[in-house]
Amino acid sequence: MFADRSRLIPKVPPIVREPMRLGQVPIPSRFFLAPLAGYTSLAFRLAVRECGGLGLATTDLVNARSLIEGRRRAFELAETCEQDRPLSIQIYGMKIDEMEQAARLVAEQEASAVDINMGCPVRKVVKTGGGSALLCQADRAAELVSAVVKAVSIPVTVKMRLGWDDESLTAPGLARAFEQAGVAAVIVHGRTRQQGFKGSVNRAGIRAVVEAVERIPVVANGDILTITDAAATFEETGCAAVSIGRGALANPFIFRQLDCWARTGEPGIEPSFEQRLELMRRHFYGLIARRGEHYGCLQFRKILKWYYHFTGMSKSFYLRLINLSSPAFFDLVIAEVEAAGPESPLPGHYEFHVPVPSGAIDKW
Repeated sequence: MFADRSRLIPKVPPIVREPMRLGQVPIPSRFFLAPLAGYTSLAFRLAVRECGGLGLATTDLVNARSLIEGRRRAFELAETCEQDRPLSIQIYGMKIDEMEQAARLVAEQEASAVDINMGCPVRKVVKTGGGSALLCQADRAAELVSAVVKAVSIPVTVKMRLGWDDESLTAPGLARAFEQAGVAAVIVHGRTRQQGFKGSVNRAGIRAVVEAVERIPVVANGDILTITDAAATFEETGCAAVSIGRGALANPFIFRQLDCWARTGEPGIEPSFEQRLELMRRHFYGLIARRGEHYGCLQFRKILKWYYHFTGMSKSFYLRLINLSSPAFFDLVIAEVEAAGPESPLPGHYEFHVPVPSGAIDKW
């Protein structure tokens, strides 16, 4: 998922060179890391930040009630540190008092912003009245957002989809209401809840949101896998920034490349084989440090197929790492990977697949 130098590098939109703020928080670039449940952990965020170019990262979505009740898993998802800045902690729920309390806890974590999730299509979130369900309750959604804005002094943003389905594209009207309530920005995934992750992003739908607000930035999300995708998204939507999820999993160096492109018009030097392995090490040991050997290895195995393609390692090494159970075994195999070098030419192209629920959308 790296720049194809045989293709013309797109022209840099002027906006990407302009400074950006969320409220009073300066954001170093207009290229954001989107939350992906189970993938964009603190360990991954820190590894990506060291590559350079990242503007704002957002945590996995956190259940507001779980955060209030002090559940371990909620605080693991919201975990951050001084090096993980600027950061937005994303919360979801439908009870106003719980969302207010959770937002205050987020502020106590010294996050840069709190993000309200109104985009998640998964049933366990929607059935509680959170996530995409709020797209169908405009008055309730605006009341909730207004309450959260008043509850904290840090910026509040809202992540949402275009609407529940193609017959109810509510995002433009909601964005206007949220702006009046005082949000610092809205992030729009250019699909409906009914689409899930199928089909293509509707950039015209995102543009309608951009045109519906007066002053707050609109951040576009969805189908941004390359510099060409980012340039087209800026041009076709008029957005203020782009938020990248699966594209960042396939290529964690995409933020460095986008930042270089924004400054020079070129994506810069491709990451070397050694740099890819070093990123892999940082990510792995970040998980071990925060989750311990057992759970750290389990989480790392979940994304191993991505690293297999990302590094170009031999399939025999990949098959050995599937049974990863200790840092010692990891070090042994990676030393052999490094000595052998990549099996396939670099840079390679791999469109990373993030598993999503299958079956009827109403069962998500």
